[in-house]
Amino acid sequence: MPEPIGTAHQPRPTPDTDNPRDPAMTLETDRADIIELFGRYADIADTKNFSELPPLVHTDPFTMDVESLGGMPPLQASLADYAHALSSSFEPFVATHHAITGHVITIDGDHATARAHVRAEHWVPDDVAAGGPNRWLVVGFYDNEAVRTARGWRFSKVKLTAAYQENAHLLASPGA
Repeated sequence: MPEPIGTAHQPRPTPDTDNPRDPAMTLETDRADIIELFGRYADIADTKNFSELPPLVHTDPFTMDVESLGGMPPLQASLADYAHALSSSFEPFVATHHAITGHVITIDGDHATARAHVRAEHWVPDDVAAGGPNRWLVVGFYDNEAVRTARGWRFSKVKLTAAYQENAHLLASPGA
């Protein structure tokens, strides 16, 4: 597997910005496009845009792996099924905020791996919190796979590894 670009072992090439066919420029553009996927991915839940954004982020179908949150094995889902499930899961939250940082992108032709840190916060309504904590926090990593499609880069696999959670009981609360 190729090393991530920009490591001590493989310095980042200087792009020739006047030459759009320059391989370094393509690499930088590809990397930027994949990082943008993370932003759009976060916006799906944070803006509750369950219809327009998923096709801009994922292949159809794609694999979702959130086993570290509760033991559900990875599954392959169509975009329609994913959008419905995500809407049902996130609609009850008053607000969510997914901060995704520290991107490490490895590109190999039309395939890429993308690792990033995530801090995801999910606020429940006051009646669900019932005077207790109202925020479910998940901190961890995304280890995603992306493919270049005719419409640009898309995630073909999203894997969340939760390293820490607070108030996970709120996920199972009625109405959340």
